[in-house]
Amino acid sequence: MRTSKWKIVLIISVIFLVPLVILALVIYPKAKQQWSAPLGPGLDLPTHTPSSVSEPISSELNPPTALASKADSNTSTLEATSTESEVVPTETLVPTTTPEPLCGGPPAMTVLALGIDGDDYLYGLSDVIRVVRVDFVTPKVTVLSIPRDLWVEIPEIEEHYGLTHGKLNQAYFYGTPGMGYYDGPGAGAGLLARTLDLNFDLQVDHYGAVNMQTFVKIVDAVGGIEIYLPTDVDGTPIDDKTEDMGYFYAGQQHFTGDEALRFSRIRKRYNGFARISNQNMVLCALKEKIVSPAVLPRIPQIINAFQDSVLTDLSPEQLAQMACLVPKLDSENLVFASISEDLLTPARVYSPQQKATTFVYEADVDVIREIIDQFMAGTLTSDSDGASCP
Repeated sequence: MRTSKWKIVLIISVIFLVPLVILALVIYPKAKQQWSAPLGPGLDLPTHTPSSVSEPISSELNPPTALASKADSNTSTLEATSTESEVVPTETLVPTTTPEPLCGGPPAMTVLALGIDGDDYLYGLSDVIRVVRVDFVTPKVTVLSIPRDLWVEIPEIEEHYGLTHGKLNQAYFYGTPGMGYYDGPGAGAGLLARTLDLNFDLQVDHYGAVNMQTFVKIVDAVGGIEIYLPTDVDGTPIDDKTEDMGYFYAGQQHFTGDEALRFSRIRKRYNGFARISNQNMVLCALKEKIVSPAVLPRIPQIINAFQDSVLTDLSPEQLAQMACLVPKLDSENLVFASISEDLLTPARVYSPQQKATTFVYEADVDVIREIIDQFMAGTLTSDSDGASCP
């Protein structure tokens, strides 16, 4: 009788389990493909960021790999001269290992992060331009601010109105679907990425663009941010053409999404570099809020809720990897750097698109490329015209 019952249980188990196994075999590959699929069109650009641990970032950043290469070389020499009395130091023959990246990520990833001055992505200028290097081994995140007013050569749009140059933030504008000037991959972000590559030899792996409306909603979704202001910040109008951004008093402040956006846009009474500093304060405060016990468990849901509101070629898997890395960052390993103001020359040039002269920054391209090289190698620090989060 007992044997009969076990047979019945076995039969029922098979009846339920077999369909579940078949279902899993069908659904899992599709789910995995969606998990790793980019959320938007890619840049289709060659990059120099290693995609696996076996590819060294640089000899400075990856001394174990460099040492291993030296050991291999010495081993070959030892074999070739085994009949001679020369002795190779044993320490050069000790095998070494490279630390594994955290969170299942690559050794490093570079992302072009853009803030768009509009409520949609049909048009818009990229008034916030950051290049973010995410090091999954250290771990460390370096954020390099690039001035939007740099006068640059813009590729692939000369056939439209003879445009060959413009401000850096206009490269995104000319690449937007609404303008229709650019037919290549990645739309506005794609043209801006190609502009950075052409002018400064800066190659990025991915991009992410957030418009003003989405930024406000993201800050509100985490419950606002806390910021300490050492001095008052005046964003009130200076004339009838200036938008009122508000007045922010010194001291501890709680910013809603709207307040964080307005604070981040203040420039008229100061300059673009003061605005970059304000924006970095907001990013630091946002990072602190994200890793707080009340918000951290909700990050996957927040990412899922906003992934359709952000233009990016990152996959859900890559977004999850970066979210996983955030709480592992020490304050000194979230570094903000910028192209220093003293490296730039204010000027006015004629803009064919605007049919008027416009304010721009001109710069020594070679000097900027040196900064970019440090950034790409992961050696750019707070001593290089930047600061880490407090």
